[in-house]
Amino acid sequence: MTWIEDPEFAPDKPFGPQTLPYGVLVTGSGPVAAVRVGRHALPLRGIAGQLGPRLADLVAGDSLDPLLAAGRAHWRELRERLTELVTADRAPAGAELVRTDWHTLMLPFTVADYVDFFSSRHHAENVARIAHRAVAQLPESWSHLPVAYHGRSGTVYVSGTDIHRPSGQRKASGDLHPAFGPTRRLDFEAEVGFVCGGEPAARVPTSEFPEHVFGVVLVNDWSARDIQMWESTPLGPFLAKSFATSISGWITPLEALEHARIPLPGPEQPLQRYLVEHEPWGLDLRLEVRCNETVVARPRFEHMSWSPAQQLAHMTVNGAPVRPGDLFASGTVSGPERDQRGCLLELTWGGAEPITLQDGEQRTFLQDGDRVTLGGSAPGPGGTVIGLGEVTGTVLAAARR
Repeated sequence: MTWIEDPEFAPDKPFGPQTLPYGVLVTGSGPVAAVRVGRHALPLRGIAGQLGPRLADLVAGDSLDPLLAAGRAHWRELRERLTELVTADRAPAGAELVRTDWHTLMLPFTVADYVDFFSSRHHAENVARIAHRAVAQLPESWSHLPVAYHGRSGTVYVSGTDIHRPSGQRKASGDLHPAFGPTRRLDFEAEVGFVCGGEPAARVPTSEFPEHVFGVVLVNDWSARDIQMWESTPLGPFLAKSFATSISGWITPLEALEHARIPLPGPEQPLQRYLVEHEPWGLDLRLEVRCNETVVARPRFEHMSWSPAQQLAHMTVNGAPVRPGDLFASGTVSGPERDQRGCLLELTWGGAEPITLQDGEQRTFLQDGDRVTLGGSAPGPGGTVIGLGEVTGTVLAAARR
């Protein structure tokens, strides 16, 4: 029993009391931190008196930054208190629910640094086959460490933000010189992101992963494939990735995913000590990608070759600290089946095999006006379902100077 009259706020629904993700909503009185309960949200400023001054101060502003910096003990205490309040039979004093679909979500935290990994063997081998005509040759380092690149924190956008088609240099096979202009091969990438918090720290062992990761967001790391293929030799992604990365506006607490933890497949060879896990941090996350409301892929995070704990350990092993607000993403999530491929580059095999949408139109890569939506869920305690907030974005024509 609960005082919240919302049919979607139930243990058999993704955003029932077992999930309780955090976000920041724009309301008539300004931005407020809130926790999602079904189709509604509970602004936390209104129930500050029920939280106590120490916890209330962490969620009193227009950002989750203070909460991220507070650390794991405070994260757990706040989650326990909120669970008590939303599952009580009477509404706490000051509680006022608002509809999530009537309010705009803001980017819920200040993104400090952004790192994107490349941790799906299925994705890496498919891309290699597409680029090299059936030869799935990965770099020797790939199976020894989580490959990654450093992205742009200033172009991380909240779900619902429109994305302009980027421009850059591209060079097709047979062209004598590169051309400049809007990308002709705009793609999505279905990924999972990890929002960091707690005390800044370097050389984080895999065992301390939950001390430095507040929660999980879905990520669409938009990619301009023709620009990427030209500029990534010899160094790596730059303009093809830095124009936009979209994340969900609701952050699912890491603690909500305790029952989704699974072991990863064993490594091909002994790992360096800092990458060894003594407890599993693979996650059973089931993703879904829609293009213009047509489901085009259902990737499974269980197929990743490197866990987020290993990624964080590698990201900090050289002495670079993880800080509150850092965001790192998994890289494209792809599986062994065709419908588990997490990007159009794989789904259409480099544009050679178009996919057909519900309206009969075909796509090799994204067109202006296309809307991409990523959703996801995970198993929860007692057969419940944990929800991951959707991330959406609509492609607009290239911006004019």
